[in-house]
Amino acid sequence: MQMQALVRALYPPQCLCCDTPVEQEFALCGSCWRDTPFLAGLVCDCCGTPLPGTEDEGARILCDDCLRLDRPWSRGRAAAAYGGNARRMVLQLKHADRLDLARPLGDWMARAAAPILEPGMIVAPVPLHWIRLLRRRANQSALLSARVACVTGLRHIPDLLSRTRHTQSQEGKGRDARFRNLSGALRPNPRQIQHAAEGHVLLVDDVMTSGATLAAATDALKAGGVKQVSILVLARVTHQ
Repeated sequence: MQMQALVRALYPPQCLCCDTPVEQEFALCGSCWRDTPFLAGLVCDCCGTPLPGTEDEGARILCDDCLRLDRPWSRGRAAAAYGGNARRMVLQLKHADRLDLARPLGDWMARAAAPILEPGMIVAPVPLHWIRLLRRRANQSALLSARVACVTGLRHIPDLLSRTRHTQSQEGKGRDARFRNLSGALRPNPRQIQHAAEGHVLLVDDVMTSGATLAAATDALKAGGVKQVSILVLARVTHQ
């Protein structure tokens, strides 16, 4: 305890997004909290996008996209909209070696996922191809899924899926091009998929835009015998 107090005195906690002192580790200052677009209230039950109106407990309400598209997964949630500090922290985690962010961001995701969690779920991340993994040095989705599993007490299988083809970046592509880019790129890991056969997988990724990556990953899981898939993302690109 004395050592912890000494460390705290020498290195007082700072805001995750700026240098402002805060009262506890892994926290945001008031200003950065206000600039972080957390999602609360009524959201689409399939993708987590915010919806107008008030929550009706027990009702399953879908956004226009999820009514129009045949999503292969069952339910979904997002911790924040992709903007402001949420976007900034996603990019820092992904490209700036801010691996310390995985803990607080994973905590936020676990809270957002509470309405769709079920006992016995298996938590698994969307995988990176080994070439991209070498460049980034870590799979940000796997870091987030590990924290979600830790907080929720669910089993984590980080290599449940594998990416067998090095795809182009999805950035700047339209919806149809995103789906074509992912075609055949993901496969169930034959050494692990039996652990999830006939089960329910919580599939974790950092950002959802069109849903192409999550759809491809869900299809791969179901091809491997997974009965049901729900999705959880840190940030959801919204139309608002």
